[in-house]
Formats: sequence, C-alpha cells, structure tokens
Amino acid sequence: MSALKKLSAVLAASAVAATSLTGYAYADMAAIEAAAKAEGKLSTIALPHDWCGYGQIIADFKAKYPEITVTELNPDAGSADEIEAVKANKDNKGPQNPDVLDVGLAFGPSAKAEGLLQPHKVATWDEIPENIKDPEGHWYGAYFGVLSFVVNKDLVPNPPQDWADLLKPEYAGQVALAGDPRASNQAIMAVLAAGMSTGAAAGADAGKAGLEFFKQLNAAGNFVPVIGKAGTLAQGTTPIVIAWDYNGLSWDKTLAENPPVEVVIPKSAVVAGVYVQAINAFAPNPNAAKLWMEHIFSDQGQIGYNKGFCQTARFNTMVAGGKVPADVLAALPPADSYKNAYFPTLDEVNANKEAVTAGWDATVGADVK
Repeated sequence: MSALKKLSAVLAASAVAATSLTGYAYADMAAIEAAAKAEGKLSTIALPHDWCGYGQIIADFKAKYPEITVTELNPDAGSADEIEAVKANKDNKGPQNPDVLDVGLAFGPSAKAEGLLQPHKVATWDEIPENIKDPEGHWYGAYFGVLSFVVNKDLVPNPPQDWADLLKPEYAGQVALAGDPRASNQAIMAVLAAGMSTGAAAGADAGKAGLEFFKQLNAAGNFVPVIGKAGTLAQGTTPIVIAWDYNGLSWDKTLAENPPVEVVIPKSAVVAGVYVQAINAFAPNPNAAKLWMEHIFSDQGQIGYNKGFCQTARFNTMVAGGKVPADVLAALPPADSYKNAYFPTLDEVNANKEAVTAGWDATVGADVK
C-alpha cells in the first residue's frame, strides 16, 4: 500500500465529517487571475525557503504573475503563530495580514471552527484524498513527511538510531527540536512520536508520555532549548535536530557537505505529519490567495514540493500520469522510508496538541527559542 493510500485509509477513521457542498462550481481561472492581478498583492506567512521547496515555489509564482507583489511574513513562525497573526490583523488591510496559511493538520479544523478561514476549492480538488481536506473547502492537505533525526556528522560520528538513544550520555547538550512545542506543529508532533516510542497510544496518552520523555532529556542535560535549523545545525549549536525528513534533506543540500549531514528515520515510532493550506477569512487579497492555492496544487506547484523532498496530495495521480520527472522521483526518499509510518488520525492529532501545548511548561519547563 502506498504512503498516500495508507494515509487516506488511516484518516478515514478520524472525525472529519463527510458532507457535500451543494451547488458548488469551481471558480473560473481567468476571472481569478484578473481579480488577483487587480489586487496586485499577496502576503504569505511561515514559509521558509528551505522548507519543502517553498523557495522555488514562491519564485515560480512571482515569475508567473509579475503583476503581484509577494510579501513573506515571519518565515520561521509556527502554526499557532500563524493563527494568532490572523486574529491580530482581522481589521488590517495592509501586507501585515497574511492572506494564506500553511499549518499542521490539527490547526485547520480548529481555525475553521473559529471562523478564521474562507472556502475555496482548487481546480485539482478531486485529486486530493477525501480525508485530508475539509469537505467545504476551508482547508486541504498539500504535503507530508515523517519525523527524523537530522545529524551533524562532524560533531556526532555515531548518530542515534531510535528515540531511546537520545537519552544516552554521549548526546549531552546536542538534541533540539525544530520549533517551540507550545506553538510549532513540527515540535508538537515530535513530542507525540517520542511518547509513542515508549509504548503510549497515539493521542493524549502519547502526548503526556512524550512530555515525560523530554523532561528526562532535559534533566539529563541532553536537550538544547534552541529552535534547530540549518544554521544552528552547521554551527554546532544543535548537532541533532528532530525535524521532518524533508527539512533535513533540504538542509543537507543547502549545506553541501559542510558539514556532512545524515537524516536518520528512527527504528520505532515513525510518525507522519500532513500540512494543510487555507485562506484567511479576513484576507485583504482574497483573489490573490485563491490564485496562490491554484498554483501550489497545480502540477508545477506539486512538483515544486517534490523537489523539496516532500510527498504530496496529488503524488499518486501525478506519478500514474507520468507528470513527475524521473530525476525528481529519483531524488525523493525511498518508498520504504514510509512503509512503517504511522499517520495519526485527526482526533489523535488534536488530543496530542492539547496535551503538549498545555503541559510543556509545567512538565518540561524548557523555554525553547
């Protein structure tokens, strides 16, 4: 079973409702383009250029639509930061108000429930698996990967192979998360995976067990309360970063063997995570936002994610149609990287998020910045 089919099958048991939007017709692309060009602006948020190919994806959008000025807000923001930016700028019609969002799976339904999103179904809607999209079009998954250990081989010649290894004395002062676990979906999911590695069931139980794991990691002196990224990995501030595999592979490419980087998929608790896209309900440039969504779910946009080492929503359909170039396919992680991946249901993701964000300070007490 392919990773995407496995994802769809597992999420089918989640709490995502399966309703239809009566009378909906896809918007006319020519009309969207004309209206977007008239707006002439688009604000994105939380899209680092080395994350899942976003540097090239954004560049392609700018080249395709030179009439639209793109403002990139806070590239290092976490999912919770994005939601707060929407709330804080409801009445702001300037570029500080993000038109579009890219957030972890749990943040899509919660943002919809708060009335923070507006619906739009892209032209390729039917090729997005049912269980990674809101049936009314408020949010929809674009890409996914699995959590890994990204290691600076110059400083860590013997990389950890599983979660329990991170507690070993040899990794003192070396282990970091790639985000603040009170706000970053990547870090929140890392806590889930750590908890599952101890035998806890996905959801609130794994979230609590994961907090205890990081409490031990912190008490042992192994945890570094610094947000890990390519720069801190190379500098040696965070020699081991728990991050999505596609981020580690991108950092490896960016650093070009200086230092050499190894991306290790842990032996147990291989946890996958889906990121969803959405349009701000208060977007100053709603048509440019729709055009951005059409871009990232087009063939060009989806291949852009693949070039950033990500699996995508339309991957199986595009491969079957011969649309993904052979060199892009060859550069992606091997198919068996995902054979043991666990795709948490929406209920499990939500329960874990609540446990981690509410309990990090009291249980772990490390202020990650």
